[in-house]
Amino acid sequence: MTKAIGIDAGGTLTKLAYLNDMNEIQLKHFPSNDLPAVIDWIHQQNDIQKIGLTGGRTEQVKLMLDSVKSVHYIVEFEATLKGVRYQLAKEGYQFDKSIITNIGTGTSIHFMDEKEHMRVGGTGVGGGTLIGLAALTTGIHDYQEVLQLAKDGNRQGIDLLVQDIYQGMDTPSELKPTLTASNFGKVGIKEFEKYEQADILATVQGLVGEVITTLSIQLANQMDAEYILYIGTTLDHNDKLREIIADYTILKKKTPVFLEDHGFSGAIGALMNIIE
Repeated sequence: MTKAIGIDAGGTLTKLAYLNDMNEIQLKHFPSNDLPAVIDWIHQQNDIQKIGLTGGRTEQVKLMLDSVKSVHYIVEFEATLKGVRYQLAKEGYQFDKSIITNIGTGTSIHFMDEKEHMRVGGTGVGGGTLIGLAALTTGIHDYQEVLQLAKDGNRQGIDLLVQDIYQGMDTPSELKPTLTASNFGKVGIKEFEKYEQADILATVQGLVGEVITTLSIQLANQMDAEYILYIGTTLDHNDKLREIIADYTILKKKTPVFLEDHGFSGAIGALMNIIE
């Protein structure tokens, strides 16, 4: 049997999707700053003859794949959409149209229905923002440490909430009192104090999640789509970010969907492109 691999060479992680001997899709990832490890792993699989390739570091990977007979490139968002369609069918989802929000280093947002798909927006706010602001505000660079601390943090001493603005008054009926009025807004209007690292990181996480979700909801309204699919490796092991995104999406009367293996849609799509 001809062995094939789909590779999504992203800015932070390089994701691989491949078929095992039982014809089942297997998934693997490497840091993108260690592409030689990716190539070494591929060379250890002696029977690989076809590779589907996508992502921002495609050219770097192609230059290193000198011994592979057949490399097929597919545009990144085409690969992502192909992978998403496969995952939706596998997981039993059925709906006519949706917004797909791909949260990687930055965030790209697409619209998909049964006949077409298109990129409808995006933002530079994403996983790279989370790590960058975490490092700037706390000096912590380790991603897992950031997630662990953020999970236990409290944002109320840093974020300005709707109820803080309408003190002693009824808040407008369309506004929930605990909604964020301004991310980090309390810091600028009260005497500076030393904040706990966990609280700062929870607030950074809140900012990232709310910006991405707000834009996704606006585009869902524009495209008349009820469902918003959130994918991307920034969601990996990040229950707090998923909670922020889901709560705000539901509040705005949209339905959030989190796919299994949400970080591998591009790699799966690159694989589907060469085996279909």
